[in-house]
Amino acid sequence: MFDTKPEDSYFEDPRDGRVYKTMKIGSQVWMAENLNYNASDSRYYEDNPANGDKYGRLYDWKTAKEACPPGWHLPSYEELQILVDFAGGEKVAGRKLKAKSGWYNYCNGTDEFGFSALPGGYGGSDGKFSYVGDLGYWWSTAEFSSYSAYYRSINYSSCNVYTRYILKSALFSVRCLCD
Repeated sequence: MFDTKPEDSYFEDPRDGRVYKTMKIGSQVWMAENLNYNASDSRYYEDNPANGDKYGRLYDWKTAKEACPPGWHLPSYEELQILVDFAGGEKVAGRKLKAKSGWYNYCNGTDEFGFSALPGGYGGSDGKFSYVGDLGYWWSTAEFSSYSAYYRSINYSSCNVYTRYILKSALFSVRCLCD
């Protein structure tokens, strides 16, 4: 499945034929773009398919846990921490994981590892969308409570990777990790 040159590796989702670039970062193999699978309860930012082409789709937590294709999964809190630690820790990993373009006010990253994080924003349970171009949010499998779950985020104006929790009904991006 993976070429000896990680920058040349791709994965085809057997469910819809969509091809994703993949990247080996440390001991992990990640999709190098956000998931764009049309799972029920997933949406494009502002319901615009062009946003899906750029940022992938947004998923509530329940859907996110089941959205990755066979052989891939939504990362756990610990698996995301391995990525952040490999990229230098919470205070610098954001800059190293951000794409080289696409962030508000030209606050792009170095994309040192090919993760190519983009600011896909989020959707609320009220149907409103916010922060595309400014913030990227990615679900983890970790629950905070029966109503909320942990996610990681990167802000255009910071080098940090943040860990927070939010209601499971929020719509965030999904980055799949190889099993």
